[in-house]
Amino acid sequence: MVISPDQIQQQLASEDLGQRLRAVNLLREIDPAVAFKLIQTVVSDPSARVRYAAISQFSSLGHQDKTTALTVLREALYHDSEADVQAAAADSIGGLKLIEAYDDLVTVYNKTSEWIVQMSIVACLGELGADGSFELLQQALQSENSLVSLTAIGAMGELKDPRGVPLLLPFVENDDWQVRHRLAQALSNYLQTPQAENVLPTLTTLASDSSEIVADAAQQYLS
Repeated sequence: MVISPDQIQQQLASEDLGQRLRAVNLLREIDPAVAFKLIQTVVSDPSARVRYAAISQFSSLGHQDKTTALTVLREALYHDSEADVQAAAADSIGGLKLIEAYDDLVTVYNKTSEWIVQMSIVACLGELGADGSFELLQQALQSENSLVSLTAIGAMGELKDPRGVPLLLPFVENDDWQVRHRLAQALSNYLQTPQAENVLPTLTTLASDSSEIVADAAQQYLS
Protein backbone atom coordinates (compact mmCIF):
# COMPACT_ATOMS: atom_id res chain seq x y z
CA MET A 1 0.00 0.00 0.00
CA VAL A 2 1.31 3.40 -1.00
CA ILE A 3 1.39 5.85 1.89
CA SER A 4 1.17 9.60 1.37
CA PRO A 5 3.40 12.28 2.92
CA ASP A 6 0.37 13.51 4.88
CA GLN A 7 -0.12 10.07 6.39
CA ILE A 8 3.58 9.87 7.29
CA GLN A 9 3.38 13.30 8.91
CA GLN A 10 0.46 12.14 11.04
CA GLN A 11 2.37 9.03 12.10
CA LEU A 12 5.43 11.10 12.98
CA ALA A 13 3.26 13.02 15.44
CA SER A 14 1.69 9.89 16.91
CA GLU A 15 1.99 9.15 20.63
CA ASP A 16 2.78 5.55 19.69
CA LEU A 17 6.53 4.93 19.46
CA GLY A 18 6.14 2.14 16.94
CA GLN A 19 4.14 4.40 14.63
CA ARG A 20 6.80 7.10 14.76
CA LEU A 21 9.60 4.63 14.05
CA ARG A 22 7.73 3.17 11.09
CA ALA A 23 7.04 6.65 9.79
CA VAL A 24 10.74 7.59 9.89
CA ASN A 25 11.56 4.48 7.86
CA LEU A 26 8.78 5.25 5.37
CA LEU A 27 10.43 8.57 4.60
CA ARG A 28 12.85 6.60 2.39
CA GLU A 29 9.98 5.87 0.03
CA ILE A 30 8.85 9.42 -0.74
CA ASP A 31 10.31 12.45 -2.49
CA PRO A 32 13.59 13.31 -0.70
CA ALA A 33 12.77 17.03 -0.62
CA VAL A 34 9.51 16.32 1.21
CA ALA A 35 11.16 13.70 3.41
CA PHE A 36 13.85 16.16 4.45
CA LYS A 37 11.25 18.65 5.67
CA LEU A 38 9.36 15.98 7.58
CA ILE A 39 12.37 14.39 9.21
CA GLN A 40 13.29 17.68 10.85
CA THR A 41 10.12 17.43 12.93
CA VAL A 42 11.43 14.42 14.87
CA VAL A 43 15.10 15.23 15.48
CA SER A 44 14.09 16.24 19.02
CA ASP A 45 11.69 13.35 19.57
CA PRO A 46 11.43 12.12 23.21
CA SER A 47 12.57 8.67 22.09
CA ALA A 48 16.28 8.17 21.44
CA ARG A 49 15.37 5.41 18.98
CA VAL A 50 13.40 7.84 16.85
CA ARG A 51 16.10 10.50 17.06
CA TYR A 52 18.73 7.94 16.07
CA ALA A 53 16.69 6.76 13.08
CA ALA A 54 16.11 10.34 11.98
CA ILE A 55 19.66 11.60 12.39
CA SER A 56 20.99 8.52 10.59
CA GLN A 57 18.94 9.42 7.51
CA PHE A 58 20.55 12.85 7.27
CA SER A 59 23.50 11.24 5.46
CA SER A 60 21.21 10.81 2.46
CA LEU A 61 18.49 13.41 2.93
CA GLY A 62 20.83 16.19 4.06
CA HIS A 63 21.89 16.84 0.47
CA GLN A 64 18.61 18.70 0.06
CA ASP A 65 19.92 21.56 2.21
CA LYS A 66 23.39 21.10 3.65
CA THR A 67 23.25 24.32 5.64
CA THR A 68 20.18 23.18 7.53
CA ALA A 69 21.60 19.67 7.85
CA LEU A 70 24.78 21.06 9.38
CA THR A 71 22.80 23.00 11.98
CA VAL A 72 20.74 19.96 12.95
CA LEU A 73 23.73 17.61 13.08
CA ARG A 74 25.81 20.01 15.15
CA GLU A 75 22.99 20.25 17.66
CA ALA A 76 22.75 16.47 17.92
CA LEU A 77 26.51 16.03 18.08
CA TYR A 78 26.93 18.46 20.95
CA HIS A 79 23.73 18.20 22.91
CA ASP A 80 21.86 14.93 22.42
CA SER A 81 21.60 12.98 25.66
CA GLU A 82 22.27 9.62 23.97
CA ALA A 83 25.71 8.60 22.74
CA ASP A 84 24.22 6.55 19.88
CA VAL A 85 22.51 9.64 18.49
CA GLN A 86 25.69 11.70 18.79
CA ALA A 87 27.53 8.93 16.97
CA ALA A 88 24.90 8.93 14.22
CA ALA A 89 25.37 12.69 13.85
CA ALA A 90 29.11 12.18 13.32
CA ASP A 91 28.39 9.46 10.76
CA SER A 92 26.05 11.75 8.83
CA ILE A 93 28.54 14.62 8.94
CA GLY A 94 31.05 12.33 7.30
CA GLY A 95 28.55 11.02 4.78
CA LEU A 96 27.64 14.57 3.73
CA LYS A 97 31.33 15.60 3.75
CA LEU A 98 30.55 18.63 5.90
CA ILE A 99 34.12 19.82 6.28
CA GLU A 100 32.82 22.88 8.10
CA ALA A 101 32.06 20.63 11.07
CA TYR A 102 35.64 19.38 11.49
CA ASP A 103 36.38 21.63 14.47
CA ASP A 104 33.15 20.46 16.10
CA LEU A 105 34.21 16.83 15.67
CA VAL A 106 37.57 17.55 17.28
CA THR A 107 35.93 19.36 20.20
CA VAL A 108 33.48 16.55 20.89
CA TYR A 109 36.14 13.85 20.46
CA ASN A 110 38.27 15.46 23.15
CA LYS A 111 35.39 16.17 25.52
CA THR A 112 33.38 12.96 25.39
CA SER A 113 34.01 9.85 27.43
CA GLU A 114 31.80 7.78 25.13
CA TRP A 115 33.90 5.43 23.01
CA ILE A 116 31.14 4.96 20.43
CA VAL A 117 31.07 8.69 19.77
CA GLN A 118 34.84 8.83 19.46
CA MET A 119 34.82 5.83 17.14
CA SER A 120 32.21 7.37 14.84
CA ILE A 121 34.13 10.65 14.71
CA VAL A 122 37.34 8.84 13.82
CA ALA A 123 35.58 6.70 11.22
CA CYS A 124 34.35 9.72 9.27
CA LEU A 125 37.67 11.54 9.13
CA GLY A 126 39.07 9.55 6.23
CA GLU A 127 36.19 10.34 3.90
CA LEU A 128 35.82 13.87 5.26
CA GLY A 129 39.40 14.70 4.22
CA ALA A 130 39.48 17.95 6.18
CA ASP A 131 42.67 19.84 6.94
CA GLY A 132 43.77 18.70 10.35
CA SER A 133 42.32 15.19 10.11
CA PHE A 134 45.81 13.73 10.32
CA GLU A 135 46.43 15.24 13.75
CA LEU A 136 43.25 13.81 15.27
CA LEU A 137 43.86 10.40 13.69
CA GLN A 138 47.40 10.42 15.03
CA GLN A 139 45.92 10.97 18.48
CA ALA A 140 43.26 8.29 17.97
CA LEU A 141 45.84 5.67 16.96
CA GLN A 142 47.11 5.84 20.54
CA SER A 143 43.66 5.52 22.12
CA GLU A 144 43.35 3.18 25.08
CA ASN A 145 40.15 1.88 23.54
CA SER A 146 41.07 -0.81 21.03
CA LEU A 147 38.00 -0.18 18.86
CA VAL A 148 38.85 3.50 18.51
CA SER A 149 42.48 2.78 17.57
CA LEU A 150 41.38 0.04 15.17
CA THR A 151 39.02 2.48 13.47
CA ALA A 152 41.80 5.06 13.29
CA ILE A 153 44.01 2.61 11.36
CA GLY A 154 41.36 2.29 8.67
CA ALA A 155 40.65 6.03 8.55
CA MET A 156 44.34 6.84 8.24
CA GLY A 157 44.49 4.56 5.23
CA GLU A 158 41.50 6.31 3.67
CA LEU A 159 43.14 9.68 4.26
CA LYS A 160 46.31 8.58 2.41
CA ASP A 161 48.37 11.21 4.19
CA PRO A 162 52.03 10.22 3.65
CA ARG A 163 52.77 11.08 7.27
CA GLY A 164 50.53 8.21 8.26
CA VAL A 165 52.76 5.46 6.87
CA PRO A 166 55.40 5.44 9.64
CA LEU A 167 52.61 5.55 12.23
CA LEU A 168 50.85 2.55 10.71
CA LEU A 169 53.77 0.22 10.02
CA PRO A 170 54.46 -0.73 13.68
CA PHE A 171 51.00 -2.28 13.94
CA VAL A 172 52.34 -5.23 11.93
CA GLU A 173 53.65 -6.55 15.26
CA ASN A 174 50.28 -6.34 17.00
CA ASP A 175 49.04 -9.58 18.57
CA ASP A 176 45.45 -9.04 17.44
CA TRP A 177 44.79 -10.43 13.96
CA GLN A 178 41.95 -7.92 13.50
CA VAL A 179 44.45 -5.09 13.88
CA ARG A 180 46.79 -6.68 11.34
CA HIS A 181 43.87 -7.25 8.98
CA ARG A 182 42.81 -3.61 9.24
CA LEU A 183 46.45 -2.63 8.70
CA ALA A 184 46.56 -4.59 5.46
CA GLN A 185 43.43 -2.77 4.30
CA ALA A 186 44.86 0.60 5.29
CA LEU A 187 48.22 0.08 3.62
CA SER A 188 46.57 -1.06 0.40
CA ASN A 189 45.29 2.50 -0.04
CA TYR A 190 48.88 3.68 -0.43
CA LEU A 191 49.78 1.30 -3.27
CA GLN A 192 48.95 3.87 -5.94
CA THR A 193 50.82 6.67 -4.17
CA PRO A 194 54.50 7.61 -3.87
CA GLN A 195 54.54 5.78 -0.52
CA ALA A 196 54.01 2.40 -2.21
CA GLU A 197 57.65 1.39 -1.85
CA ASN A 198 57.44 2.01 1.89
CA VAL A 199 54.33 -0.11 2.45
CA LEU A 200 55.15 -3.02 0.13
CA PRO A 201 57.57 -4.78 2.53
CA THR A 202 54.99 -4.72 5.32
CA LEU A 203 52.21 -5.94 3.05
CA THR A 204 54.52 -8.72 1.91
CA THR A 205 55.06 -9.68 5.54
CA LEU A 206 51.32 -9.68 6.14
CA ALA A 207 50.86 -11.93 3.11
CA SER A 208 52.59 -14.66 5.16
CA ASP A 209 50.73 -13.87 8.37
CA SER A 210 49.81 -16.67 10.76
CA SER A 211 46.18 -15.64 10.36
CA GLU A 212 44.74 -16.97 7.13
CA ILE A 213 42.31 -14.06 6.93
CA VAL A 214 45.13 -11.51 7.19
CA ALA A 215 47.37 -13.38 4.75
CA ASP A 216 44.61 -13.78 2.16
CA ALA A 217 43.71 -10.09 2.35
CA ALA A 218 47.33 -8.95 1.95
CA GLN A 219 47.87 -11.32 -0.97
CA GLN A 220 44.78 -9.99 -2.66
CA TYR A 221 45.95 -6.41 -2.31
CA LEU A 222 49.41 -7.27 -3.60
CA SER A 223 48.00 -9.00 -6.66
